[in-house]
Amino acid sequence: MKRTRFLIGAVAGLSVAANLDNLFGRALAQPILPGLPGGADDRVLVVINMQGGNDGLNTIVPHGMPQYYKYRPTLGIAPGDVLQIDKQLGFNPAMTSLKGMFDAGNVAVVQGAGYPGPDHSHFRSTEIWQTAEPEHYESTGWVGRFLDSADLPKDNLFNAVALSPVLPEVMIGRRVDVPAIAALQGFGLSSDRNATERGVFASIDRGGSMPFSSPYLATVATIEDHAQRGSQELPKLIAGYKTDASYPATPLGRSLALAAQIVGSRLGTRVIYVQHGSFDTHAAQKGTQDRLLREFSDALKAFYDDLAAHGNDKRTLTLTFSEFGRRVAENASRGTDHGEAAPLFLVGGGLKGGVYGSHPSLDDLDNGDVKYTVDFRSVYATVIEKWFARPTAGVLAGSFPTLTMLA
Repeated sequence: MKRTRFLIGAVAGLSVAANLDNLFGRALAQPILPGLPGGADDRVLVVINMQGGNDGLNTIVPHGMPQYYKYRPTLGIAPGDVLQIDKQLGFNPAMTSLKGMFDAGNVAVVQGAGYPGPDHSHFRSTEIWQTAEPEHYESTGWVGRFLDSADLPKDNLFNAVALSPVLPEVMIGRRVDVPAIAALQGFGLSSDRNATERGVFASIDRGGSMPFSSPYLATVATIEDHAQRGSQELPKLIAGYKTDASYPATPLGRSLALAAQIVGSRLGTRVIYVQHGSFDTHAAQKGTQDRLLREFSDALKAFYDDLAAHGNDKRTLTLTFSEFGRRVAENASRGTDHGEAAPLFLVGGGLKGGVYGSHPSLDDLDNGDVKYTVDFRSVYATVIEKWFARPTAGVLAGSFPTLTMLA
């Protein structure tokens, strides 16, 4: 059994994956890692998965393109309602908070992000975006491979954190293990809630006799021990963090509030994964998407207000992705179906905001879908090379041009 696959299975049973080294001895003795300089090694990436396939055309609205209104007679957002960037483009009116951040120079919009030979399946396209491998199947994620290559401290459980119920494929590596935390309250071992199961795991920890033998038993015992202590100690490590930020009372708001605590507590965390959605709007799209975009915009504003108050906004970069955009034409149910390319966002105090890439043509479609104009792996390459100052070799298969929003 491959180690990565074993750990995925272990997460499902234990609610958290843990590093197999002595994770906490030194990490707890030094909760603020002193070896991190103020440069690239002190930077954090937050990845937000806009699950379900967010409709890009109603997120960054091409209000200056008449074809948009031709294809969307009921879903098209009126020019007077759009939060205009210029005579061609503007933000969805639900995104007032993010538009304010854009006007302050802290948001980069990358237009037409996609990949060759796009897949319309939620499962396969999500996998492609998370593994950065459109041509073949891969068992590790691009963030996981970055973490493997980054020479991170082996004794730190929190080199990366997934704020989700299960470990997403994007975070899976071969050497660095990532805990999956749905919420701080309730973070722990499922087995601890049952006295019988708790006794079985305690027996394993004590090296007691078991009614069976397995070459994986020692690994299970180590993961259980570290996971249990990790769930007990993480709240202590971030307990001193205080905030005056007003987060919306939404799942995304709560996740980003926890992300700010992790960033601000300086645990040596390099990447944090968060999810939001679902944006799978086949019917009655407007109400659902507007609500989700408003939640996204307001939560992100609160997150960066929180970070800025603690001096962390310039060392924290947020990257969004969604598995695909939606088709150009609305359907009969006043929704949109699975499409291809769409815009994504990079947010932070350390970038040069603006609009990057060219908007896909609405006259030259791929069987009803916009064609990608920026390979999403160029965005990943930009983050790896310019944000983390690391090479992409071993992380991305091939060489991709970087964008200019990061110095």
